[in-house]
Amino acid sequence: MKRKATAVWNGTIKEGKGTLTTKSATLEKTPYSFNSRFADGKGTNPEELLAAAHAGCFTMKLSGDLAEAGYTPDQLDTESTVTIEDGVITLSALVLRAKVPGISEDEFQKIAKGAEENCPVSKALSFEITLDAQLVG
Repeated sequence: MKRKATAVWNGTIKEGKGTLTTKSATLEKTPYSFNSRFADGKGTNPEELLAAAHAGCFTMKLSGDLAEAGYTPDQLDTESTVTIEDGVITLSALVLRAKVPGISEDEFQKIAKGAEENCPVSKALSFEITLDAQLVG
């Protein structure tokens, strides 16, 4: 399986602008710029997209791992915050709030940690990953 995205950039890094497009058309000429990456400008940025990819991948892996262990989650709500410092991505902090009927805290933490360590995006990352996983409800 291969997935494809295209970036187009015009101009200098600070004054220029670009667009991102995915083959699925989920992103279609979605704007990004210096301001959307390093300030509060409109548009997306690579770190935001990385955070979305990590949150999505981890959550799907966790759902599959829970099902394999005999649990059906009511809801898995994951946020990833990607930190960039001095031009280097240093962290993806995952925060999970989960409603999983019938699971013990110990079993939940074990399965969540396994999903964090083994989702394909986590395996591709070379920077620190943290996980704050809590059962709710």
